[in-house]
Parts: sequence; C-alpha cells; structure tokens
Amino acid sequence: MAVSTMAGIPALKELSSDLRRRMDQAVATFQANLASTRTGRANVHMLDQVKVDYYGTHTPISQLAQVSTPEAQLILISPYDPSVIKEIEKALRIADLGFNPLTDGKIIRVPVPPMTEERRRDVCKHLNKVLEEHRTAIRNVRRDGNDILKKLAKEKKISEDEEKRALEEVQKMTDEEIRRMEELSRKKEAEVMQV
Repeated sequence: MAVSTMAGIPALKELSSDLRRRMDQAVATFQANLASTRTGRANVHMLDQVKVDYYGTHTPISQLAQVSTPEAQLILISPYDPSVIKEIEKALRIADLGFNPLTDGKIIRVPVPPMTEERRRDVCKHLNKVLEEHRTAIRNVRRDGNDILKKLAKEKKISEDEEKRALEEVQKMTDEEIRRMEELSRKKEAEVMQV
C-alpha cells in the first residue's frame, strides 16, 4: 500500500488509524462468520456461533468442552464438566444447524450429514447476505470518516486539498477492504459448492 497521505497530517493521523482499525474489525468479523459456515466436511468452527446456557451465561461450546474432528463427517465434543452435557445437546438442537447430536453420557458425537445441492445453494445465499451486511458496515465506517473530514475542512483545520486527498484515501481503503472480503467469500463459496 502507498504511503498514507492522512498519516502525514497531524489532524488526520488518528482518524486514519481509527478508520483502518474499524474496517479491519469488520473484515475479521466476516472471516469468523466464514469459518463457522458449514461446508461438506466437519470443522470445529462450525459450532462457534452456538452458545450454551451455562449457569445463566451464554457460553461458547469451545469454552465448556474440547471440540475435535476425528473423522471428516464427525465432530466430537468432550465436556470438561459432565453435568453440562444436556445443555450442550439442547443448544445444538436449538441452533438449527441441521445436526442430530448423539450422547453416551460422557461424550457428544455430532454426525455431519453430507450437504445436498439445495443446502449448498442456501449456504451460498446466506454467504452473500453476510457479505452484503459486512460491506455495509465498511461503507458506514467510510461515511463516518467522510463526515469527520468534511467537518474538519469546514472548521478550517485542514485545507481543501488535504480534504480531497483524504477523501480519496478513505475511498481507496474502503475499496481495498471490500475487495478483500469478496475474495474470501468467493473462496468459501467454491469450498461449499465442491462435492
């Protein structure tokens, strides 16, 4: 990436790093969503969005149990506290991920059924919806940055030229982050559609 114009201007240095941080955070959230998206193979991250009611607190399964994938079509959940098995099983059923957990009192086995063509298409539609939500989040960050830049120019804290260059830089930053997310989404879609 080229040297930041905004980083060279004291009034804009903090704004630039704040916008970058917020955009990176949106991309990181998108990546976490992608990791938990179901593909044809079992993956421990498929359960990342599932929260278990553990003594009144909604807790991720990964904090209550060891989660592993010993086979391509099976997720194994070994709770640290055996008394929480029923709650984990209940959370998996409520999550509506299409799983039918089986328990033997100590371990929960979650067979991952092969995905149908229709289910793959539904997952891709969902991915596109999530991508659009995160694009919007990045555009909102851009809008906030542009509003601050226009305000600074109006208050004469930066010149019109600095404002113009900074607006262009914010747009470049936005395009770069959106392109990054679209690339991640394309890869995940190809992975989902692979039989």
